[in-house]
Amino acid sequence: MKSDYWNVDDQQVIEKTGKPLAHWMQVLDKFKAADKKSNDVVAHLQNEHGVPRYWARTLTTRYLKEKQG
Repeated sequence: MKSDYWNVDDQQVIEKTGKPLAHWMQVLDKFKAADKKSNDVVAHLQNEHGVPRYWARTLTTRYLKEKQG
């Protein structure tokens, strides 16, 4: 796995999840993902939104890196 695997674009995210990055960032904001353990955030995306595990991890990592800036 390359170290920047979370650097994905909208096209890739839409292709794999059906929704753009902005949608997932809003979902994670609403879930208050920045205040939770990353494994809990990944599980939320998988269980509540049907996101495949790899993409749930990718979106979580991207989100947390953006929030920690």
